[in-house]
Order: sequence, then C-alpha cells, then structure tokens
Amino acid sequence: MYATCRQWREPLHLLARCRHLHAINSTLDTRNASINAVVHPARISPSVREPASLLYDFSVAVKDNICTSSMPTTCSSAILKDFMSPFDATVVKLLQNNGADIIGKTNCDEFGMGSENKYSVYGPVVHPHQPPNSDVPWENRERRSAGGSSGGSAAAVAAGLCRAALATDTGGSTRLPAAYCGVAGFKPSYGIISRWGVVSYADSLDCVGIVTEDVDDAGKLFGVLSAHDPKDPSAARPETRAQASAHCQYHLQQISGADDFSGLRIGIPQEYFPEEMDRSMHAPLRRILDNLMSRGATVLPVSLPSTPYALSAYYVISSAEASSNMARYDGIRYGSYAPPPLGSDKMKTANVYAHTRSQGFGPEVQKRILLGTYALSADAFDNYFLQAQRVRRLIKADFDRVFAVPNVLSSGETPEDGVHVLLHPSAIRTAPPLDEGQNADLGAYVQDVLTVPASLAGLPALSVPAGLGEDGWPVGISVVGQWGCDEMVLNVGRMVEHARSL
Repeated sequence: MYATCRQWREPLHLLARCRHLHAINSTLDTRNASINAVVHPARISPSVREPASLLYDFSVAVKDNICTSSMPTTCSSAILKDFMSPFDATVVKLLQNNGADIIGKTNCDEFGMGSENKYSVYGPVVHPHQPPNSDVPWENRERRSAGGSSGGSAAAVAAGLCRAALATDTGGSTRLPAAYCGVAGFKPSYGIISRWGVVSYADSLDCVGIVTEDVDDAGKLFGVLSAHDPKDPSAARPETRAQASAHCQYHLQQISGADDFSGLRIGIPQEYFPEEMDRSMHAPLRRILDNLMSRGATVLPVSLPSTPYALSAYYVISSAEASSNMARYDGIRYGSYAPPPLGSDKMKTANVYAHTRSQGFGPEVQKRILLGTYALSADAFDNYFLQAQRVRRLIKADFDRVFAVPNVLSSGETPEDGVHVLLHPSAIRTAPPLDEGQNADLGAYVQDVLTVPASLAGLPALSVPAGLGEDGWPVGISVVGQWGCDEMVLNVGRMVEHARSL
C-alpha cells in the first residue's frame, strides 16, 4: 500500500493518510476478532481528499441496517444474507462527501430488535472493556454485553476500531450501548437527520444515532448529518427547524459557558429512579450534579407522571410498526427465498411466505411480529394500539410541561420556571453478562426503561460517559432536551464531560 502511495507522487498528507488507513485495517483484523463489532470490514484504500474537509481524519463505522452500496446491508439477519444495496443512505453520502472514511459495517441485533446485541446472525458483540483491577489477559476478559441494538457501533468506538460510528435509535439503541461501553451516544430530535436509506424497524420512532468517544466529535458529525433531506418524508421542514433553532439560541444565550454555568436549570425526573435500578448508579450522577451546582447551575426536581407507562406503550407501538415493516420480506419481493419442504402446498402463498420467514427471521423478530400483529388485530386494536398512542401523547405533554423552551410542534403553554434539560442515569445497571439467562424475568426488556420516553416524544437525548461504577464497568448519564434543542443538549453534554473530569 505504501508503494502505491509513493507512486501517486501526491502531497505528504496523502502518504500520512495512507499509513493511517493501513493501521486501521490492521486493527480491524486483530482486535475485532475478540469483539465481533465489525461484520463487514471495508478494505480501505486512500483517496484524494483535502485535509480541510470537515471529517478528513474521521474513520467511521456504519450500522448494518444503514444502506451502503460498497458493502452488504444485512441488518444482521439471515433473510438479507449477502444483500447489496444499489445506493448509499443519505447519511453515508454526507460522510463521504465531507471526507470521512467508512471502515466497515457493525454488528447489531437483528433489524434493530434487542437491547443486548445477542440477536444477531453473526453472534453477540463482546464488550471491549476490562475493569482496572482485572489481572487476566484482555482476550480472556469477562464476557459482558455491549448493549443493543447498536452494540457493534458502540463497541467499535470503545475499542478504538474507529473514531465514530453511525447507529440507529428506536427506543434507546444508541444511548444504551453507549452507556454500557463508556462512550458518547447521541439520538437527535426525530426528523432532524435523514432516515432515507435506513432499513425501517418502527418508522415513527427510528432515528439515526451518532456514537463517538467524546461530545465534541458527536457535535461535528451532527453538524454534517443534520442537513435537510427532501427524500425523507419524515424530515422536519426547514422553517420548523429554523423556528426551533431560534428558541434554542434564545435560551442558550442565558446560559454562561466555560466554568460558569449560571443560568442553566437542570431537571431531575423523579420517575427515572425505578426499583429495578442498581443503587450504585446514583453516585456518578450525584458527583456530576455537585460539580455542576458548584459552578452555578440550578438543579430542580421535576415530575413526569406518565413515565411508568412508557415502556409498555413503546413495545406495543414498535412491535405493531415492525410487524407492518417486516411483511415485505417474503422471499419473493425482498429477502432470501427458502424453498418449502417437499409435499408442501405451494398453491397457497401463505405457506411459501411462512417457510421463508421461519427460516430467515430469528426468534426475537418473530416474537415482535406476532406481538405487533396481535396489537393491530380487530380484537386488540382499541385496547392496545390506540391506548399506547394515548399514552404517547401524555408523555409528550409531560415533557412540554417541564421544559422552559417551547415545543414548536405543539401549541401547549411553556412554564416560566421550566428547566432547560433533564439529567438522569442512562441505564438501570452496568453492562449485563452475556451468559445471563435470556429474558429469564423479562430483564432484557426493562433495560430500555430510561431511554424509551425521549424516543416516544421524539426528543434529542445524549448519553455521556460518567466514569466507572462500583463494579469497575462504565456508567452513562443522559441529557434530554426539548425538540429541536439538539445544540443545547450537546452543549450541556460538554459541561457534564467537564464536570466528570474534575
């Protein structure tokens, strides 16, 4: 590779870039073998790009449910084995146009359905962290989950395989693995980053997420990826974005920067400390709040009374939308075809479809399709799906009642004494062991309990590393803001980072 670079006789920065990409390829081949984070490595070759490009020195991995024309897009599912997309997703084009290098596709729960990255046709992602007091070789470290569904993206960044990674977030699939892996995970406001070219799981919830080592890098990628895309039917209109940005900037001016955080009002939602939460998760939050208050920030308790119903509403809505989206994979129009066994009645299309789906979909996807189909049935529609949508409206109203920044998407009143952001633990525990009994007590489904409300309301949310818990594994703190206040959430995330380092 180096000889090829010299033959080009390009400027010295290209030779340095060539060496950098060679190092990335070597790291992917060795370190990834113990993590299983990258499932489709890209054989990176140097390209002529100016160092002035916004993302010139960014190596970026892309979740396997985001379309790329140069690598397979399988959603970590057997039904899309070896599928090659004929086009790149908008977010992938934006990365390439701004100088980033795509280093590969990352492992994930099948079609984004899971919280521990166990439901993948490629096998689970193994957490790259090792507690400081461990005396065993890194290769023999304790096997813990990297979180899901974007566990591959978070683990790739945490292990140093790339500088950043694209993920998706439906109910916490970016923030939960980011918290487990000790990196920054950002879910933008719904409709701000284009979903064109992202394989759908639940359309009203899906967002493209960003995983980076620190908040500054997340902000850089967000600045590039948040361009309006007319091809995305769920994209927020330019005038709506401008209106939300104006409200956000007005309140940002009231918040001092640097070491003075006076003017910043932080809400602590009382309902975000459920019985299931490990009490050791409280200490990192208290430590950061103490540091923020010592620099002038005001911390206030707030109540979001509909929160206890959020998880149930989420699984009804997401499963219902998933059942509709998964219907296209029948082996005829989309997905790999599995021939029915001999003697099957092929005159009935349902028999042909059922065999393909039984072979192609994993158990978790099948389970959610069945749950969603039932929720949309005539007997259950009113009692489940419509009730879940009512709960969703209540959750949105709860957020609007506590934020000082008005929601440009609704007409509710804004409280004069509202808060600018909410802070809470990102997860109820540190990363769970991979060999823990799957769903023995529905524990895997409870892990999203703190991240789901922001997804249902479409709000920007950022998980920031908050150090290590009592067991020596990473802990994350979440910052949640009003719709369209992504810059405020990122700014407060930087403050949290600063407070953590003190």
